[in-house]
Amino acid sequence: MVHLLKQMSSWGRDYQLLAKTIPTATQKETASERFRNCRACLSLSWAIPAMANHRFGSQSINSVSPVVERDALVMRGALSALITAFFVLFCIVGLALWGLPFFYDFMVRQFGWTRAQVTSGNALSKLVVGPAFGFFAGWLVDRFGARRLMMAGILMAGLALVGLGSISSLGMFYFFYVFNALGYVCGGPLPNQVLLSRWFDKSRGKAMGIAYLGIGVGGAASPWISHALVQQFGWQTALKALGILLVLIAFPLAFFVREPAPELASAARTISAPRRAAFRQMSLYLLIAASMCSIAAVSGTQQNLKLFLSLDQHYTQSQAARILSLVLMSSMVGRLLMGWLADRFPTKYVMLLIYSLVAVAIPFLFFASAKAPMYAFAVLFGIGLGGDYMIVPLITAQIFGVKILGTLLGVILTADGIAEAVSPWVVGHLRDTTGSYNAGFVLLIAIALLGALVATALPRRSQA
Repeated sequence: MVHLLKQMSSWGRDYQLLAKTIPTATQKETASERFRNCRACLSLSWAIPAMANHRFGSQSINSVSPVVERDALVMRGALSALITAFFVLFCIVGLALWGLPFFYDFMVRQFGWTRAQVTSGNALSKLVVGPAFGFFAGWLVDRFGARRLMMAGILMAGLALVGLGSISSLGMFYFFYVFNALGYVCGGPLPNQVLLSRWFDKSRGKAMGIAYLGIGVGGAASPWISHALVQQFGWQTALKALGILLVLIAFPLAFFVREPAPELASAARTISAPRRAAFRQMSLYLLIAASMCSIAAVSGTQQNLKLFLSLDQHYTQSQAARILSLVLMSSMVGRLLMGWLADRFPTKYVMLLIYSLVAVAIPFLFFASAKAPMYAFAVLFGIGLGGDYMIVPLITAQIFGVKILGTLLGVILTADGIAEAVSPWVVGHLRDTTGSYNAGFVLLIAIALLGALVATALPRRSQA
């Protein structure tokens, strides 16, 4: 009897907890509350049949089951979006964007191109594609969802790598680099950031950090995969193989991922700023300026790093691959760390920390002839790199909400694309004209510090 009373008391406490997670007829539960409470519902699901049969009859089971099933669907949809974003970013950014500079020195040696020419493919393609298509891509994501645009981007990025593995002229190099830029705009950060922001609310920073690990994993693996393929088949066949691999990994995931239903994203969307009001706020333009500066510093360093190590510092291919991999492995730590910090502290201060790390890391390149400074650079720069691309959608969603996030990110990423395109070319041009990377590195440090300074003027809280 005592045991039965204790068990009934435990059921009563469980039912009270469950009742808090299930909306009544007079209290409508919002989508975000359902998502936050679904874990509690599922953890109690084992007790529902015993509780219902013992105390309330079969009618209670019929009223509880739809709620549990609905919340389980929400969790599965969010998990599917997270897995998809991880592997798509692994391919589009890790392999197709960060992996390409590994092949620049092969092109310089085989075709006799200058450093400015091989880095200008990224510059010209971003300058053409970004302004022409970036704004439109953001509107497409808001209008039709992320999934369709993502699939198109994956196919174009795969085609670009296969094409770049078949080139023999500078004109074809530029042509296929345009497809690489289109793949990045359509299948890279923009649709994945919007997809995750609409599935996740309270844990958005952690979700973004986990998804952006895909960039670090892809970028860290890319030099070693590319090195092995080059050793076995040559650099051109290696590029073709990477393009095919990209499509085989990413396209099926993007095809099957689901967009969140409008009612599931409604809670987050109700706090969004109107589109016109957002474009009248100074905070948007401060965010664009800060992001452009930091992206320019990151891209100018990353796109020239293999050239600097291989041709100027005379690192072997395996030594250069080791530094590149350490940078991108450190970026994985940076993504998790900055995502965790962004869920606990004002995103503005996390952004300031990231931009400061980039500025502090670049001076170590002046001492590249020694191992210790290069390892210090790789760790610090990698952590900053990991948070850099991830922090922009987080602070944009915090300030403006997620309803027009696709449009705003289309504008911000277009501006970032211009900075990302021009900076590597300028640094490469300075190297070709002065015979040293010193002037380019000083310029990158100044730009990174300017970005950190502008970030201090951003608001701490939502202006929606």
